[in-house]
Amino acid sequence: MKRILIALTLLMIALNNTSCSNESKNEGNPLISEFNTPYGVPPFDKIKSEHYEPAFKHAMSLHNEEIAAILANKEEATFDNTILELDRSGSLLATISELFGMMCAAMNNEEMQEIQEKMMPLLAAHYDAISMNDDLFKRIKVVYDKRNSTDLNAEQIRLVEKMYDSAVRQGALLNEEQKKRLTEINEELSLLTVKFDNNLLAETNDFELELSEKEVEDLPKSVREGAKDGDKFIFTLHKPSLIPFLTYSQNRELREKIYKAYLNRCNNDNKHDNKAIINDMIRLRIEKANLLGYKSYSEYVISEQMAGSPKAVYALLEDIFTQANEKAKEEVADMLVMFKQDYPEGNFASWDWWYYAEKVRKQKYSLNEEMITPYFSLNNVRQGAFNLANRLFGLTFRPVVVPQYHNDASAYEVLDNDGSHLGILYFDFHPRASKSQGAWCGYFRRPGYDREGKRISPVVSIVCNFTQPSGDTPALLSIDEVTTLFHEFGHALHFLFSDVPYNGLLDVEGDFVELPSQIMENWALDSELLKSYAIHYRNNSIINSSIINRIHKSAQFNQGFATTELLAAALVDLDIHSLTEYKELDVDAFEYNALYEKRKMISEIEPRYRLPYFAHIFAGGYSSGYYFYTWAEVLDKDAFAAFVETGDVFNRKTAIALRKLLSSGGKRDGMTLYREFRGAEPNREALLKARGLWVEPTPTENEIVETNN
Repeated sequence: MKRILIALTLLMIALNNTSCSNESKNEGNPLISEFNTPYGVPPFDKIKSEHYEPAFKHAMSLHNEEIAAILANKEEATFDNTILELDRSGSLLATISELFGMMCAAMNNEEMQEIQEKMMPLLAAHYDAISMNDDLFKRIKVVYDKRNSTDLNAEQIRLVEKMYDSAVRQGALLNEEQKKRLTEINEELSLLTVKFDNNLLAETNDFELELSEKEVEDLPKSVREGAKDGDKFIFTLHKPSLIPFLTYSQNRELREKIYKAYLNRCNNDNKHDNKAIINDMIRLRIEKANLLGYKSYSEYVISEQMAGSPKAVYALLEDIFTQANEKAKEEVADMLVMFKQDYPEGNFASWDWWYYAEKVRKQKYSLNEEMITPYFSLNNVRQGAFNLANRLFGLTFRPVVVPQYHNDASAYEVLDNDGSHLGILYFDFHPRASKSQGAWCGYFRRPGYDREGKRISPVVSIVCNFTQPSGDTPALLSIDEVTTLFHEFGHALHFLFSDVPYNGLLDVEGDFVELPSQIMENWALDSELLKSYAIHYRNNSIINSSIINRIHKSAQFNQGFATTELLAAALVDLDIHSLTEYKELDVDAFEYNALYEKRKMISEIEPRYRLPYFAHIFAGGYSSGYYFYTWAEVLDKDAFAAFVETGDVFNRKTAIALRKLLSSGGKRDGMTLYREFRGAEPNREALLKARGLWVEPTPTENEIVETNN
């Protein structure tokens, strides 16, 4: 692989030679020609694993030709001949990269993993060669220095500034030796990311808890049916299998066995262990941050987010964590009453939480998952999300026949309020061995505009891991899964609504990106919306007001636990990336000290993600950014309050303003856009109230006197 010091030209030669030698492979390669499919979706029925490597190399070669053309221009650098051309360059490579990334998450196998390990370092070097190219940066800087003295409009100036800042953050101002080292670091990190994720996929799939019919007789019928495999019952570490087992199994030893297996993934000192990879990644990230002039990696990451600094993030997280941890102690006390009846001499542990929380919820609110889930069949919940989008924004969703990458997938055309085509939305809902855990939303084709100013409609995909249907029983969702579907649907709307003139203005700050998703969760259990989609799968009865009221009364139940485990993960992420110098880490000890020693987290709770399987921060682009969810929750609860204040949570005028916010991408910084929508600074009071953590402030002496007067 060619290093940056050999220069972009030699890298181009190497890639062009490779491309020429693979011309036969490129003939008929469906990835490198325009997709001749309905709505321009990827031709999944024609794409094979062996197409990716030659397509990547061909696309990199084209990208290099586009960069070379910019550099060959002898005229003074301008917005049109430099910034705009650079913004438009690499579109084929971006499309292939996005498609490949989505497929690696949803349809992984050994062949795809081999391609990842081979191509990711090559891609890192490719982009580094461009971002660190001195001649290209000089042209960018010429436009940047004159940006306020020319006739550029606000969005063009914003693009110039983002492009300049991005180049600086990627090493444009470093000397040649530093650039060489940064390129090496980026290549190593890209490969470590792939290895971390592949280890996690393997470790998750390796565990099965095989039980007899007698051992599962205490479980609900739907849970048994979902686990049935011939004459035995199989439970795995995938959440749709794990959580119901922890919730309903009376066998404490089995709960402990499966939960410990979940907690210890990639932490078993075997070939899939991730602790050494974590050490390497932290060492390299510290070195990278230092090279670029930052004290820590968290400072490097957060400096371009809405929060601005790790100090601001800590200020938010620590305060809420303390309150949540205290709330969780109260929740343990409630569960201990029942636990001690079962185990008078036992000690309550983390694998007991789901089981006894469900018992307490049933006792306090006459409510349990078995009562609720029959109303939440997967197709009905999806329809509920469609109903919401129609009510707020006038959107319509109609099924379409297009190429699919798996039989589980389905696709819909999204029509705007005027009936025009807005985009295509795929759904892929159920677990399989080739799919990563969790839920996510991404795109196979990004939204934007072509050179003629014609809108490029996005092709978006929502991927989840929901319980499979079983026999005559459809897939039934828990309340958590219902809100997950609405969450990912919010990301999809963000992509579908995007209306920015330049590729470089598509992305928003990381701690803004969860606002569009999380605000949708606020409507998921709204009484009026529920009655439009929560329909019992057996008798077609609409969910009644009594059950809805119990759901609402229990909304703050177990929020001490939910908030504590979430923030525990965010704080460990921030702590490990706030290190300013590297010393070999005992990963387990670091995590324990950060949470249980330093912050006195109760022992009955584990962080939502332990470091060896924390894919968000070591394989998912959220390093130093797991706090994004909490920061964005301040925004989403405050934004939803804007609807509540109108007296109509479906208020169309407010929805129009929300759509404008979501469509703006990175045209301006996130806080400016948010203030424009809300007319004020975001207030975290709504978040604390929603989670049951709000404490009314004690009035001052002056306020007391004033009240008495």
